[in-house]
Amino acid sequence: MPVPGLPSELEGLRILHLSDLHLGSWSLNGRALRKAVAWGRAAAPDLVAVTGDLLGSQPGESQLRTALATIPTTYGTFAVLGNIDISDTRDPFNPGAELDDLRPHGRLLRDASATIEISGRRVQIAGLDPRSRFAPPRALADPDADLRMLLAHFPDVVDRVAPGSFDLVLSGHTHGGQICLPYPGGRVRFSNVEQTPYPEGVINLGGTTLVVSRGLGTTFVPLRFACRPEAAVLVLRRT
Repeated sequence: MPVPGLPSELEGLRILHLSDLHLGSWSLNGRALRKAVAWGRAAAPDLVAVTGDLLGSQPGESQLRTALATIPTTYGTFAVLGNIDISDTRDPFNPGAELDDLRPHGRLLRDASATIEISGRRVQIAGLDPRSRFAPPRALADPDADLRMLLAHFPDVVDRVAPGSFDLVLSGHTHGGQICLPYPGGRVRFSNVEQTPYPEGVINLGGTTLVVSRGLGTTFVPLRFACRPEAAVLVLRRT
């Protein structure tokens, strides 16, 4: 993951990025998370970032806590909520369930940030509450940090980020379309893309790198087509 201006001391920092778990619903979402966690443990991440839509219903909370407890990290786990976590959903099978806290297995950031020291450098991890989707998050940025990361469930938040205020923005929400119809040169995406210009992948936006995860879970229907679930380890590199 190329990051412009990354200090040499932070070269090789490994971030396990998970998103859109939708736990507690009638689906294979729990199985997908277990496989991702087993793979993530083997990848030995320095920290874990989870970008929202954690619980499809309240029974999924125990699954979430168990999964996070089994990922050893050097610098901790940080998470934000998604729209389903505040019951902002049209899915009748996933009513959502809001979390108040993830301790001791992680830190839930709600329009807040944490600053940690890594190899003598200040790393800021900010998290945006889904209710603040349309508010500019620039006030969260710490200009004195050597690396600034923003966790935000909705990828279009990046359009309200002042250029260069965050080096890295991690997001989800789109499921990559979840059910896709491939055609030569592209694909039609049927779920959650909402006309966003950022359906999935890594996008460089003039000093800010946006990462949009397809996520692990499903919504409305418990399946994916031509759009596999995704967990990623991002290894930061200097440019």
